[in-house]
Amino acid sequence: MNHMPDWYSDNHPPDGEKAVRVRDLTVTAPNGRLLLDRADLELTPGRITAVVGPSGCGKTTLLRAVTGTLPPGTERTTGSVTVLGQDPLALPAPALRTLRRHRLAYVGQDPGSALNPRMKVRRLLTEVAVDKSPEAIRAQLTEVRLPVDDGLPDRRIGGLSGGQQRRVALARALARRPAVLLLDEPTAGLDPALRDEIADLLHHLAESHGIAIGLSCHDPDLVTRLADDVVDLTGPRLQPTANAAPASREPVPTPDDGSTLIASGLHAAHLHRGRRVPVLHGIDLTLSAGSSLGVVGASGSGKTTLLRTLVGLHRATAGTVSLDGTRLAPSAHRRTRDQRRRLQLVPQDPLGTLNPSRTIEATLRRPLLLHRRAARAEVPARVLELLDHVGLPAAYADRYPHELSGGQRQRVAVARALAADPDVLICDEVTSALDADTTVAVMDLLADLRDRRGLSLVLVSHDLRLVADRTDTLLVMSEGHVVESGPTAELFTSPSHPVTAALATGTLLGG
Repeated sequence: MNHMPDWYSDNHPPDGEKAVRVRDLTVTAPNGRLLLDRADLELTPGRITAVVGPSGCGKTTLLRAVTGTLPPGTERTTGSVTVLGQDPLALPAPALRTLRRHRLAYVGQDPGSALNPRMKVRRLLTEVAVDKSPEAIRAQLTEVRLPVDDGLPDRRIGGLSGGQQRRVALARALARRPAVLLLDEPTAGLDPALRDEIADLLHHLAESHGIAIGLSCHDPDLVTRLADDVVDLTGPRLQPTANAAPASREPVPTPDDGSTLIASGLHAAHLHRGRRVPVLHGIDLTLSAGSSLGVVGASGSGKTTLLRTLVGLHRATAGTVSLDGTRLAPSAHRRTRDQRRRLQLVPQDPLGTLNPSRTIEATLRRPLLLHRRAARAEVPARVLELLDHVGLPAAYADRYPHELSGGQRQRVAVARALAADPDVLICDEVTSALDADTTVAVMDLLADLRDRRGLSLVLVSHDLRLVADRTDTLLVMSEGHVVESGPTAELFTSPSHPVTAALATGTLLGG
């Protein structure tokens, strides 16, 4: 990586001082509900502190309190927060902006939703960078393992993969040369090799530049490898009850030909400076009813574009998608309502796709009524049933997306897709923000639906253990091509392509 040794030296706190000190912090919602209960946190220059605990325990709330930006309507009821000698929760707005602009950087759990979609990558960095020279911007992109010679600096966020968006957000944070760096699930949605590269970068920033780093994380292996200190916010655990579909539902027979979804010769492109840049190159796949397909590859290999093309959110430039022998229109708005219902996508960034003005109940009610999955009188009970399936209590029905943690929003996105009663569920990194217990519960629910209803599953994930355990067949992608496909167990144990072998051994580098 390209490091510049004097980037961060001016913003350090005096020797021996903690950069951040949180004591006995309690944060409550307007109705008195606890969001964070008596939390303590210290961040030390040159050290990495991981905040761990189950989804919903207050990890994000704690990090946001350090930035002085608690969710709307919430308040600190007890405790103190000191950041570089100042209380961010008590600072006037101009002083807080100065602190966050020059000394404190935060990268949220859904970084893509916080980046201006109209700006190109280069401008996103120069907007906040201390050194705005082209050389420094290129070095900052190289620092976070982003290519600089393939036109990426001149692309907009919508043309990047989820992993690339996350790295742009990290580069933007580092361009400010902060003394304190806060990261909410910084490696969610990244392939294992790239996750390790980011971990190495954070180690370098802490050790060589003396930055105080605090991060939340669900990955115990990463915490063990990365963290100097660990703060555990474990509180009352919500035990997900993923015991499947409603008892009143009968198993749906699978189609006579045994095939649900077929893609043939799919090509797709992104627009860059008025011209088409190919992203997918002749993709073929077949998904049988009740089966599961894993799609793996380095960040930027085209996985998300493939999923969006299947559901009609990204128009293919060539090729076809068929469902039970019926050819589907390239665009979702030209497909019938029933075709859209049967093919559901759970996206990688739920915050960007959940309507912020709707409660969770309203969010789940809409597909139930739109697709006639329940009579109006039955809807309240079905909403509670869907919440229960994904491990959320009934009280969450009245909350809004901003009142949920990233993992809770991800579970709501799964519940919303299941509300449509789909035949094919297409999941893009749906477990990346979930703790281990909830991941197992959600995947068990999907496995049960596969058994009971013949639900077909397409699973994109950088968690290769999850893919190996939960899929029947595997599609390996590299630079928009399928380089290998076949039974999952066979490809992981006896790969024939170098990309698959690199994935299996955890040495594939992210693109």
